[in-house]
Amino acid sequence: MTVACVVLDIGGVLEITPQTGWARRWEERLELPPGAVHERMRDVWQAGRVGGIGEREVHEQVAARLKLDGSGVAAFMADLWAEYLGTPNEELLAHVRGLRGSCRLGILSNSFVGARERESRRYHFDELVEQIVYSHEIGVLKPDARAFEAVCASLRVRPESCLFIDDVAENVEAARATGMRAHLFGDNASTIARITEHLGPGRPLLGR
Repeated sequence: MTVACVVLDIGGVLEITPQTGWARRWEERLELPPGAVHERMRDVWQAGRVGGIGEREVHEQVAARLKLDGSGVAAFMADLWAEYLGTPNEELLAHVRGLRGSCRLGILSNSFVGARERESRRYHFDELVEQIVYSHEIGVLKPDARAFEAVCASLRVRPESCLFIDDVAENVEAARATGMRAHLFGDNASTIARITEHLGPGRPLLGR
């Protein structure tokens, strides 16, 4: 019997992550023009997404480029992480929790260095699914096909047995191009219905 699999994105799917305006508030505080924070930090943000920089160096670059002292860097990064982590999508999390033991479960996330530790501590995603594949740990961002191949390999499943759920259309199309089934997240009801359709009724528990 083919082992069914569900792979989910984090931000905008398992986490609700509206924009908080934190960067603009810092620009106002530092008397910088709109967009200056992300412009100055652009290459650092990109490096952090693919593991090209560590957290300590991120902090050093924030201090140097925005002229912040230690307490300022700590406050700046706290605001960044507050938006990044958002709040839990409780309904979808509860549904996925109920799937454990009946299918393979994984996460594939475009991330930032430090995300695993913070998300494990706050949301316990490491207990929710079997494998979490973060872009900053594999050095590859969605929609690169290698990201989807990596999560399938980590779960030891074939792409065609997997349903991938993401809130970005480009990533959904890229997953389909690798052979995965995919669903564009819009709301919990349609997503839960699509998961149920993918798994089918009466799926037996998987062996350990």
